[in-house]
Amino acid sequence: MTHRTDQPLPAGSRRTLALVVVLLAAFMDLLDSTIVNVALPPVQWDLGASFAQVQWVVAAYLLGFAVLLITGGRLGDIAGRKRMFLIGVAGFTAASALCGVAGTAGQLIAFRALQGAGAALMVPQVLAIVTTMFPPAQRGAALGAFGALAGLATVGGPVLGAVLTDADLFGWGWRSIFVINVPVGVLAFAAALVVVRESRSPRALRLDPSGVALLTAALLLLLVPLVQGRELGWPGWTFASMALAAAVFAVLIRGQLRRTAAGRSPLIVMTLFRSRSFGAGLAANLVFFVLVTGYFLIFTLYLQAGLGYSVLKAGLTGIPWSFGTSFAAAVSATVLVPRLGRRVLVLGAVLLGAGLVGIIVTTQVAGAAVTPWQLLPATLAGGLGMGMIVAPILDFILSDVPAGDAGSGSGLVNAMQQVGGAIGVAVLGVVFFGQLSAQAGPQADAVAPALRAELREQGVTAGAAEQIVAGMRRCFTERVDDYGGPEPAGCRQATAGDARTTRAVVAAADQARRQTFAAALRSTLWVEAGLAVLTLLLILRLPRQARHHDEAGPEPRPVPAGSGATTPAPLR
Repeated sequence: MTHRTDQPLPAGSRRTLALVVVLLAAFMDLLDSTIVNVALPPVQWDLGASFAQVQWVVAAYLLGFAVLLITGGRLGDIAGRKRMFLIGVAGFTAASALCGVAGTAGQLIAFRALQGAGAALMVPQVLAIVTTMFPPAQRGAALGAFGALAGLATVGGPVLGAVLTDADLFGWGWRSIFVINVPVGVLAFAAALVVVRESRSPRALRLDPSGVALLTAALLLLLVPLVQGRELGWPGWTFASMALAAAVFAVLIRGQLRRTAAGRSPLIVMTLFRSRSFGAGLAANLVFFVLVTGYFLIFTLYLQAGLGYSVLKAGLTGIPWSFGTSFAAAVSATVLVPRLGRRVLVLGAVLLGAGLVGIIVTTQVAGAAVTPWQLLPATLAGGLGMGMIVAPILDFILSDVPAGDAGSGSGLVNAMQQVGGAIGVAVLGVVFFGQLSAQAGPQADAVAPALRAELREQGVTAGAAEQIVAGMRRCFTERVDDYGGPEPAGCRQATAGDARTTRAVVAAADQARRQTFAAALRSTLWVEAGLAVLTLLLILRLPRQARHHDEAGPEPRPVPAGSGATTPAPLR
């Protein structure tokens, strides 16, 4: 039996079980997003990938996710949310298995894109099912559970990824972080068949093929050059592509407005943007995900590639941030927001910015010998700030979305999150890796006097010492941001001496690498602190309290198919 949004809501244990099942699938996606970050350096070393390819391992998932998310949400409204949820879970699980057997970086990137496509069909149904399954009085708690789950995945992902990679079970190494999704996906699929009820929009809707094509084209035109541009040296086509993306977006918006005015089903319900909570909240969430997704990428690389931390040590270093996110997400949506409203989000943005600045100061003061304990206060503050935003902001964004447009609204929210994440990986990756290249020469010069002096003490002639130092500098500057490339000639020149000389060169390069990564991290975190300020300014445009559209009365009655009329979203 099809469950329409104007029928009585499921109640009791069935609704609770259905919530658990859809959240289990959401947890699989969220866990995958966090578990991958800590394993990126082992992936890079095992597959011989460049840093650009490492960016693509993250960005391909986000890209596949983003280009199909809104379409996936609308398909749920049209064809049934349970049906699309099951298709998405099956696709995500199969793609995870393929990621686990990838033999090259190119294969892994392709399978990650497929994994993102499966998630795009699965994830928007989660929020849509929750929105249609729970009445307004209980919806905040249900969305709070979703946010708390995101926090739990944030806590468990890095640690679980580190443990699985470090344990090397069955010789799988990093591959086990993808294989673990398979039993979870099978369980979620089987349980959803039994306990989740079908639902769809009460209005007669049709898919908008032209909207799907334009949206996909616009996102690809924007995101591909953002991710690929730096590796290719920013050729002219990258800027032309991004300019064309803006034009395609404009055509898309005009087409969606015309489709709405004609009484036809739009892919994006443009009337949702007339709500202050939806428009401002969506913008704030976009900037927020640019910030946090970029942070996780660069901080992981700093710990492992820069400081030389093991996978497990890097995962444990991230626990304070993860714990802060989990705790704040669980408490803020259910306890703090009903009492304090928007002020919780404001405090979250302030704490997030303070945590980022705290990491900058800590790494500056402690230098290359910084320890996880010294980073703990700043990372905990940043995590608490993230948790105070990631869970409550969903309730503010979706508070005015009618149940009939829940799939489209939640799909748009998730799409903007993934677009923000892809932009964060691309733009902040450009800043970080650009700073690595810029800092490599000066940091190599900084350690050169000490290396030169040690070589003199070993009896190396002045001319030979200068050749070794020059080789070390050339090797270091050419390899600092491209571990996957061929060994430069300078590396062979720098290590051509005896074992004692080689140890001195390696020690000097190690010191330069630590200082280079630290300097690049600090420069990038200043950009992120600016994004935290922008997030705060956008949050201040949200209403002081989230008010659900259906708290003031029932939804408008469904309009008969073919009448040519439309039912706009309620306005403030």
